[in-house]
Amino acid sequence: MIAFQLLINALALGAAYALVALGFVLILNATGAVNFAQGDLVMAGGYVAIALAPLLPVPALLLLPLVLLVMAVLGLLLSALAYFPLLARPPSAVFISTIAVGIVLQNGANAIFGAAPRAAPPLLGAGDLALGGIVLSRQSVAIIAVASLLVLVQHLIISRTQFGRALRATAQDREMARAIGIGANAMIAASFALGAALAGAAGLLLANQFFVTPTAGSDLVVKAYIAVAIGGWGSLWGAVAGALLIAVFEVGVSSVLSYTAAAAGLYAALLAILVIRPQGFFGEAAQRRA
Repeated sequence: MIAFQLLINALALGAAYALVALGFVLILNATGAVNFAQGDLVMAGGYVAIALAPLLPVPALLLLPLVLLVMAVLGLLLSALAYFPLLARPPSAVFISTIAVGIVLQNGANAIFGAAPRAAPPLLGAGDLALGGIVLSRQSVAIIAVASLLVLVQHLIISRTQFGRALRATAQDREMARAIGIGANAMIAASFALGAALAGAAGLLLANQFFVTPTAGSDLVVKAYIAVAIGGWGSLWGAVAGALLIAVFEVGVSSVLSYTAAAAGLYAALLAILVIRPQGFFGEAAQRRA
């Protein structure tokens, strides 16, 4: 019974981390550069939900579309400020610019909301669910359901729509995409918007149980980076698998041993994977990205 509860908690945390990692990979595929502001976008999404809650006193599930919209606009601003002006520069210039944007977001959140941890409203109300003698957190179950739906919708958009095909074509070969009439810059901006929206959704999902602070994004971007390294650079499903593995260590291993031991085990597993399979579980054998 306790093991099942831990499994649900791990799945909930892993599902939220998966949204962070998916947004990270989308921007990485589109630009070839790492967006180090991804964790701060998660933090921003949590604060957007907190800011909207007094204006719209409804469950957070009903706030989700607004959070997605606000964060998509923020993603477009990120592309306009931190990517497109640096197109002629080396990729290192882009990730430095995203670090700068992340610092701006951290300080802005600190100035507006303060440094104290804040919580967003629950997705469907507080309390627990009793299923056959097993008591589960209503919030954890809701996180799994909502995150799974968002991952599925994102997968369908990328794999089944003309827009998704244009995104994939731009990520694979930008110049060829331009040659066949695809607006590559528009697709890159859309990748930033979609990546930021997924990060914002993760922020809303995490901000009730785990709270949010202006500096919370620093830890989250590291986890997104680890998830992508484990799953494979450029692989969307690899990012999901990597995120779930992180959650298993953080929830499962830490409940048996300690959080310190779980963190040590995670990094040991990461090092082992990088040695045995540097491209990650689902990555490209050619290692086209670094």
